[in-house]
This record gives sequence, structure tokens and C-alpha cells, in this order.
Amino acid sequence: MTVRRGIILAAGLGSRLADGSGVPKPLVKVGGRPMIRHVLSAFRGAGLTEAVVVVGFQGDRIRRALAGEDGIRVEVVENREWEKSNGVSVLAAAKSVDQPCILSMSDHLYGPGMVRGLCRIPASDASCQLVVDGDVAGVFDIDDATKVRREGDRIVAIGKELADYDGIDCGVFRVTPALIGALSDAYAERGDCSLSDGVRKLCAGDRMRAVGVTGEPWIDVDTPQALRAATALLGSGKWEGVREAPARERARVGVVLPPA
Repeated sequence: MTVRRGIILAAGLGSRLADGSGVPKPLVKVGGRPMIRHVLSAFRGAGLTEAVVVVGFQGDRIRRALAGEDGIRVEVVENREWEKSNGVSVLAAAKSVDQPCILSMSDHLYGPGMVRGLCRIPASDASCQLVVDGDVAGVFDIDDATKVRREGDRIVAIGKELADYDGIDCGVFRVTPALIGALSDAYAERGDCSLSDGVRKLCAGDRMRAVGVTGEPWIDVDTPQALRAATALLGSGKWEGVREAPARERARVGVVLPPA
């Protein structure tokens, strides 16, 4: 294991999943558990011991919900510019990216196997990696998915509107300080930046690689339809690694919740 820390982006509004209840998107339940806890379970199952959660919209509510999380040390960081693009949330956690880390969206659900694959990459590798699903036909809601074009393991293009692509962004990365540099440059140019902006800059410098998966269950829960599909997938038995282990099998590490 060369990675022990994971970062989860949980700052956005998530308006397309809103149901009028006022529940922030990371706390929307799938299979009876908030989405963000599924992500933490994948981290924990892969052997990560630290998680940094970047919050914004209803951040205090998410902060309270994470109190008592077992088996992984949680730190909450606030993004005061949460209404901007998601790359700004990564910059809010820049101090934590002083070593290779896992980076995940809070609304992408997957098993620990994806994380383990990234954790096996040598610590000396300063490039960044993205898990890419090559089974394009099997991806839920392909129109809204972030597309990727590869040349070997090199990522050469990324974007939702990409016409020529051979894979789909699974929302799980291994990142290094190189990403912070790329996002800082993008932010300096226009006062905002998306994660894809940073990836494109890394691609231009040949510092972005794909880790391919096919047949690994995952889903981006961005709409009510995707929520229903995620609930069905979670109950299908294909997602065993994401389920919560019994309390007696989990070691409590503790939770760090700095004041807002």
C-alpha cells in the first residue's frame, strides 16, 4: 500500500437529485445509508486510514453526520467558494495533497477494488491516474457521463461533450501535488476551475494516466433515475465490498471535526 489518505468532494448543491427534502446530496441514502458513507466504506475496505471531506452547501449538516464514523480518521475542510466548479474544492484540500492520495466524488459509488488498484501504484510515480471504464455500453446515463479518450494508458482528452472516446471517467483518482499545480494555474487564469480543467493540463504535460476497469460495478448517482438504479445494484449482491461490515469487525480510529 502506497496510499493511506483519501479526499472526498462533497461541497456541491446537487440540484438534479433534489427531492424537496432539503437533504444535501452526499447524505441522500442508497440502500439505507448516506452515499458518502458508501465511499468511506470503499476507502476503509481498501486499507485507507484517513479521509479528508471537502464540504460547502449545508456543510455543518454533513459535518455532524460524519461524527462517529468508524474505522477511518475523518477531517472536514470547508470550501467557501462551493458554488464554483469542483476543482475549487480540490484546491480547498490542497494542504492534504502533499503525498499521493485517492480523490473521489461523494456521489460515485464503487467497491474497494477500484481503490486498491490505485494504491498499488508506486509512491515514486508523480503522475496522476484516473479509473476509466472501458465498457462504454454498460455505463448508466451515458449522455451525462464524462468521456475519456486514451492512447495506451495515456489520457489525451476528457469531457462530457467529447465525441471521440473509448472510456468513461469513474470518478476515482490517484492524485499527487501535480494536480494541485495544474488546478492552481487554471484558477489563476479565470478565477474558477473544474477537475477536468486540471486533468486537461496534466494531459498536455503527459502526466495523466488511465487505470482501466471492465465489469467492475460502479455508478454516478446524479439523478432520481440513477438513485433507483444504484439502490437496485447495491441490493443485487454485486457490490459486496461496499456493504458496511459488522461493528465488531471495525476498528474505531476517530474523527477530527475542526470548527467551521
